Amino acid sequence: MSRPNHQIIVCTLCKASDGARPGQDLVDRLAAELNGDPAYEVRGVGCMAGCGHPCTVAFRAPDKAQYLFGDICPDANFADLIDFARMYQRLDDGWSQASQRPPGLYDKTLARIPAHL
Repeated sequence: MSRPNHQIIVCTLCKASDGARPGQDLVDRLAAELNGDPAYEVRGVGCMAGCGHPCTVAFRAPDKAQYLFGDICPDANFADLIDFARMYQRLDDGWSQASQRPPGLYDKTLARIPAHL
C-alpha cells in the first residue's frame, strides 16, 4: 500500500467564537470523508499560530505550493475543504488562484507558499 503524499493539517487548539475547540472534530470528519483516498493523510496539531483567524487548516504536498486557510467554520466550510482537497490533489504544482478555489474559501486564504522559488 502506498503512503499518502498529501496532508491536511488542522489546528486543534483554535477557539471558535463560542469558546469551543472544533479542530479535532474537523480532523475526524475530514479523515472520514477522505478515508477512501489513499493520497491524503489528515492530522491535527497543537498550534499553527493562526490564533487571530481560528480555525486554521493547512494543505501541503511535496513539490506543491502550500496553503494556510483561516477563519474556517467547520460546518459551513466542510464541503469547500473537501472540494479544495480534490482540486489540490489534481494540480501538478498545487498553484491556484483565489477565483479557482471553492467559494467558501475565497477570502480565507492566509498564505500560499510556493514549492520552489
